[in-house]
Amino acid sequence: MSPASFTRLALDEIAQVLDGMALPALLAASEAATLAGFGPLVTYSRKVFIPLTELCRDVCHYCTFAKTPKRVGRAYLALDQVLAIARAGEAAGCREALFTLGDKPELRFAEAGAELADMGHATTLEYLREAAALVLAETGLLPHLNPGLMDDADYAALRPVSPSMGLMLETTASRLSDKGGPHHGSPDKLPSARIAAIAAAGRARVPFTTGLLIGIGETRRERVEALLAIRDLHAEYGHIQEVIIQNFCPKPGTKMAGHPEVPLEEHLWTIAAARMILGSEMSIQAPPNLRPDELVALIRAGVNDWGGVSPVTPDHVNPEAPWPHLDALAETTARAGRIMRERSAIGPAYAQEPETWLDPALRTAVRRMVDGRGLPVVDGWHPGTDTAVPEFEPHPGGAVSQDIAAILAEVDRGACLSERQIVRLFEADGADAAAVMLQADRLRQQVKGDEVTYVINRNINYTNICLYKCGFCAFSKGGTRDLRGPAYNLDLAEVARRAAEAWSRGATEVCLQGGIHPHYDGNTYLSVLAAVKAAAPDIHIHAFSPLEISHGAQTLGLSLREYLLQLQAAGLSTLPGTAAEILDDEVRDIICADKVNTAEWLDVMRTAHGIGLRSTATIMFGHVDGYRHWARHLIRIRDLQAETGGFTEFVPLPFVHMEAPIWRKGLARSGPSHREAILMHSIARLVFHGLIDNIQASWVKLGADGAAQALRAGVNDLGGVLMDESITRAAGGQNGQCFDVAMMETVASAAQRTARQRTTLYGVIEQYENA
Repeated sequence: MSPASFTRLALDEIAQVLDGMALPALLAASEAATLAGFGPLVTYSRKVFIPLTELCRDVCHYCTFAKTPKRVGRAYLALDQVLAIARAGEAAGCREALFTLGDKPELRFAEAGAELADMGHATTLEYLREAAALVLAETGLLPHLNPGLMDDADYAALRPVSPSMGLMLETTASRLSDKGGPHHGSPDKLPSARIAAIAAAGRARVPFTTGLLIGIGETRRERVEALLAIRDLHAEYGHIQEVIIQNFCPKPGTKMAGHPEVPLEEHLWTIAAARMILGSEMSIQAPPNLRPDELVALIRAGVNDWGGVSPVTPDHVNPEAPWPHLDALAETTARAGRIMRERSAIGPAYAQEPETWLDPALRTAVRRMVDGRGLPVVDGWHPGTDTAVPEFEPHPGGAVSQDIAAILAEVDRGACLSERQIVRLFEADGADAAAVMLQADRLRQQVKGDEVTYVINRNINYTNICLYKCGFCAFSKGGTRDLRGPAYNLDLAEVARRAAEAWSRGATEVCLQGGIHPHYDGNTYLSVLAAVKAAAPDIHIHAFSPLEISHGAQTLGLSLREYLLQLQAAGLSTLPGTAAEILDDEVRDIICADKVNTAEWLDVMRTAHGIGLRSTATIMFGHVDGYRHWARHLIRIRDLQAETGGFTEFVPLPFVHMEAPIWRKGLARSGPSHREAILMHSIARLVFHGLIDNIQASWVKLGADGAAQALRAGVNDLGGVLMDESITRAAGGQNGQCFDVAMMETVASAAQRTARQRTTLYGVIEQYENA
């Protein structure tokens, strides 16, 4: 039995099937579905709890949060109190500010209306907007709002200050609002009103949290009915980011103080029912403080999220139940064979689609916070910075997920991995990520041994003036005006001088690339080759991106083959695999719409390989792309290599964001996370096994310590010393312009390996001069 089996059944049929399944079988099916949707990850949000007001017009018979004016003093927290709580949370590493408050207290209490009027507001929701805007402006926290029933206009007003909101459906049993029921006297708890409010959130495109409160007198059938209502709302609007299955806990001093707690078995049954009805992709949450001794059982039942857990503030709704310590919660999660990872207030899937789900005012903050999974980057490391790399443990404890193990077995059998399999490898974390890296390192040792190779080369970027408007590029200038440094265009004599100087300093290669200058044509690149060959006849010329090749051919009216043959005859030895960025036009249309497209890039390389010119291949990742785009890129490189055999190496280039125009405009992420950056090298080793033997780490992007880590995860090459690296430096890179031989040897030694100089084509150089 799988979740798909339930999509064709009606309410009574579902209730009958679920009731008829033995609990162990139901739990096993639910856990399998959970693992299929989320792998071993269990998420949580590090939050502060801001009880903006504890007044409420409802009188739920189980609630201790709602109070009367006599018991609270002020009706509302003052703004300075709100900000103090938020700043305490920010200092403790929180990312979410959870605003919880009673529903429209001004409609019941004159004191609330008067206090709102004194603050210049007519309603609680108006004041909530001001408070949330203040937290958003003054801290790094994202507000999540739970203000009760709202309509379309309310959501429209609050959406610019909150990336997500919530309202517990609780139940669809309207009889619980009758006299004697727990919701009697609470107009906002009528199921029809709550369903209407959740639908309004869907129309407003608000990522939304809802759920059930179980054990308040409802039947199993009524729980199923409520879950189907949530399923139908999500099917229509797609906005339900998580569903909470919260167990009722009786509280002293309430009318339901003597009501029995919901048994654990009923809680587990309902979690599993939610998973089977809502599917493997729906996030299912249970509050960890309400079942602190049964957390492993909750995970086994289908939970993949712990919700918000605060290191600063209590659970004001359940003050008798303290939050678990985060380290203890992580340890318990690990005992269940899972990995606990932090999320933000907005669910990961929704954070990956900010254009759809977020107000423009919030998109930049969310983009800059998250990785390719939509989870926050919490270690503070970004490519190109001199920030210390996170601790790297290649062999952590924990079991490897069955699907990851199966994919790695496929690699051992020499299978070509599918897009979905490659995406799953990029999702790997914890023990799974370690297994991927270890397999890649074993293949590296098998294919390339323990030598770490490098080339002594010099970068010559002859112009930074460029006709193209690539959003990620901080190097190019649109004209001769100053913009993050002056525009320049080296003359041929200077290019020749730098090439000759490189040769005299021990370089065996010059790497020549530049912007597409408005005055450049195909003859320009031929002239550059002639100047370099005259100045340093024996140096290897590694030059011209596919964009430059395409531009040169078009300006001379030649085919790619005709022009490449001319370049080859003039001294071109190999091509750099730059301008690839992401070989998927869905991404290229955003970051480099006027550049060569995917097919054109591949065609240049296919043609070059066809006349005997070999090239590198690259990927520039971690901006607006996703794991599916990375997988497609690797597959396209793999397929071309199987056809031509012309790629010498694969070079991952993590996006350096600091000065990139697309990032400064708030339209891109802040580069890949450390996990993603290292995994890219490992997965490339697995995907290209038997086709591309050399996987290179960019010390410019990763830094020395990051490069040493990559050497333990499938990398065998450190690229070139570069001498005059300028492209990453223009983007804000802080890892220097040159990485000399001694530094190459130090990095190799840090990975317990030895360094060896190579030629561009990976030939052996027995003797060399130290640059």
